[in-house]
Amino acid sequence: VFRKLPYQSLSVDTFSFMNDEYVVIAQPFIGKCIFLQWDHVEGTFRNFDNITGTSVVVGKPIIVENRLYIIVAQLFGGSHIYRRDIHTNKFIKIQDIEILKIRKPNDIETFTIVKDAYFAIADSSKAGITTIYKWNGNGFYSDQSLHEWYRDTDVEYLEIATKPHLIISSSSQHPVLYQWNRGTNNFADPVDIPDMEDVYAVKHFKVKEDIYVCLTRFIGDSKVMKWTGSKFLDLQRMPSRGSMVFQPLQIKNYQYAILGSDYSFTQVYFWDAGKAKFVKFQELNIQAPRSF
Repeated sequence: VFRKLPYQSLSVDTFSFMNDEYVVIAQPFIGKCIFLQWDHVEGTFRNFDNITGTSVVVGKPIIVENRLYIIVAQLFGGSHIYRRDIHTNKFIKIQDIEILKIRKPNDIETFTIVKDAYFAIADSSKAGITTIYKWNGNGFYSDQSLHEWYRDTDVEYLEIATKPHLIISSSSQHPVLYQWNRGTNNFADPVDIPDMEDVYAVKHFKVKEDIYVCLTRFIGDSKVMKWTGSKFLDLQRMPSRGSMVFQPLQIKNYQYAILGSDYSFTQVYFWDAGKAKFVKFQELNIQAPRSF
């Protein structure tokens, strides 16, 4: 353990800006996004700033035209976009996100397609709509609405054969894979990822040129699936009870994955290149992990 922080959080993210490293922690119970900055002298993270809100579930950084923006998703009071003002050293609210579409945000994904900056918000309410927003030079506007009424919980951006794709997870259907249509400049042709229901989240990783996804389930087995050229196929099942995060990560060219659990130890897996699958590596005693 490097350091313990006295925060209860649903999401944690990291980013680099102007040669500094930051961590942003969303704290719904006190309604804040806390920002920590790496102190190169002390060798630890120090308090940097915060954004005060209401039931903040995600604080997502996105850098556009060398400016830092933070998308703050809230369960109540609407969601907002802030810009970091380097002259006043403050976060300034520049935009509200339309509340008729985004009612219960659960995840935010940022990505760039042909130099255009986008972000997508997965909305988990019955009346909400998972929506993609695009930068227009002054702010972000709604560019595309994906399927309605599905209570989406996660959105993951990935590239397959250099083509942009999105995977949408939902509590009411199979995960759905969308492909970017260069003619219409939007995501189209949704295809189900079969044999996997009630997926809470999907995260992808690559080993050499092969693409894999980690699919998280709260009840039942989580899975690792591999892209075969036309679809994802089962590779490995992971016993998981009470899991809400299955996060792949790479450290010095070694591939790992962390599978959290609310009811047992969190499992760390190591990618065995010879077996072409994950093997158990370590157990961690973490209470109710939500983000790595």
